[in-house]
Amino acid sequence: MRMSTSHCTIITAIAAFFLSAAMLSAVGPAQAADVLAPFKDDLFSKQAVLQTGDDGAFEVIDYDEMRDINGRDQIPQKRVQQKYVALGIRKAQADETLSLDGIKLDVTRVGPAQSAAFTVIFIHGRDGDRRLGANDYSFGGNFNRLKNLVAGNGGVYYSPTVKSFDSSGVAAIAGLIRYANAQSPGRPIVLSCASMGSQVCWGIARDGDSVKRLKGMLIMSGVTDPDFIKSAFYRAKLPLWFAHGSRDPVYAASDQQALFESLHKAKYPTRFTLFETGNHGTPIRMIDWRRVVNWILAGQRF
Repeated sequence: MRMSTSHCTIITAIAAFFLSAAMLSAVGPAQAADVLAPFKDDLFSKQAVLQTGDDGAFEVIDYDEMRDINGRDQIPQKRVQQKYVALGIRKAQADETLSLDGIKLDVTRVGPAQSAAFTVIFIHGRDGDRRLGANDYSFGGNFNRLKNLVAGNGGVYYSPTVKSFDSSGVAAIAGLIRYANAQSPGRPIVLSCASMGSQVCWGIARDGDSVKRLKGMLIMSGVTDPDFIKSAFYRAKLPLWFAHGSRDPVYAASDQQALFESLHKAKYPTRFTLFETGNHGTPIRMIDWRRVVNWILAGQRF
C-alpha cells in the first residue's frame, strides 16, 4: 500500500518519539547529552561572549540594557514582546498546595505530576512568591522559555512560594525535593535559586538527605557561602553554576567569583557566567536555561 508524504512524516515522528523515549529510559536524562531540545534559541541563546577563562568555565557575556530590556520588552521590565513567549504551555500548568511532612507549600507546577524525566525547581528572592517563577512575560520571557524547555521535554518544573529564607524555608524545599523524588523516583532534580533565595540553596547543600536526590544547582545574583566546602553538596561534587551581573549593588559579583575561582582551582565541577554591566536581576532575565540544565543533566560534559 502506498503512503502519502504526510503519512510518512507522521510515522517518522512517532518512531523518533519512541526511540527518544527508549534512549532516555535506557541511559537516563543525566547521561544523555543535550536532554533539552532547542526552544527559541535564536532569541535566547545567541549571546555575545566578551571573554573566557579558566579553561572555558568562566565567561563574560555582553549585556546592554537598552538592547536587552528596552529593545526586547513591549513594556520595559513588565511585558516582553509576544515573539519571546509560547503560551500553549499553560495547559500543563497548575497551582497546588502540597502537604510535605506537615508543611504546607504553595507551588506552581508545569509538567506531569508523576513520572517526569527530570525536575527543575526555582526559588525566588525577597518579596517574591510562586508567581514570579511562573510569569510568562516578566524577565524578558525567560521563565516562559524555562517552562517550555522543561515540560516540553518530559520534565516537571516547580515554582514554590518560600515564606522565609531561614531553616524553615530550607525545610520546606527539602520537603519539595523529597516529594519530587517520590513522584519521579530515580530521576534527576536541578535546584536553582535567585538573590536572597540563594540562602535556601546553601542550606539545602548542607542537608545530606536532599543532596542524595539532587543533580546540581544554579545560583543567580546570590549571596556567597564561605563554608560551602564543608557541605554535603561539595563532598558529592555535584555541578554548580553561578550567574551574576558585574554591577550588582546587592551582592557583589567579586565575592561570588572568588568562591567560583577557589572551586575551579580545586577541580570542582563549576561554571561562572558574568553579565557585563548587568544589575541584580540581570541573570534571571539573561541566563540561558537550556545551556545550564543540559550541562547539569549531562554530568558536566559541556
